[in-house]
Amino acid sequence: MEQKLQHAEKELKLFRTLLKASKALYDNAAKDITSHGLTIENFIVLELLYNKGPHYIQDISETLMIPSGSITYVVNKLEKKELAKREINEENKRYCKVLLTKKGEDLFNEIFPKHVEMIVQNLAVLDDSQKEQLTALLKTVGLAAEELS
Repeated sequence: MEQKLQHAEKELKLFRTLLKASKALYDNAAKDITSHGLTIENFIVLELLYNKGPHYIQDISETLMIPSGSITYVVNKLEKKELAKREINEENKRYCKVLLTKKGEDLFNEIFPKHVEMIVQNLAVLDDSQKEQLTALLKTVGLAAEELS
């Protein structure tokens, strides 16, 4: 029984450490994103559209794992800022694609390199080998956790 508790202590310490590190990284990313007048949700939708091109709202919802009602709200906000627009499917008006506007693309071209640099700075404490190792370990843990749920 005592051996199980010692094992659990290591697991709990690892879990707390992972949460604290994740929170610190997330907080730094959120600070960077909000400094450009965007919410996290605005940013991740813009990033998806920027890197992968136009998407149907339902696909955005599924890809980013955000409820469709929330995605609709985010797209509405992006349209108000003229950063994205909807394109209605003429064959089926219930479907519409969301795409970046020129203003959205210009903004993302301006802020994305700064955002990448912030991420690079946050992870600069690790060398390339450590980054690869940590990536592999986190992937292993993530996949195992998904199987449990």
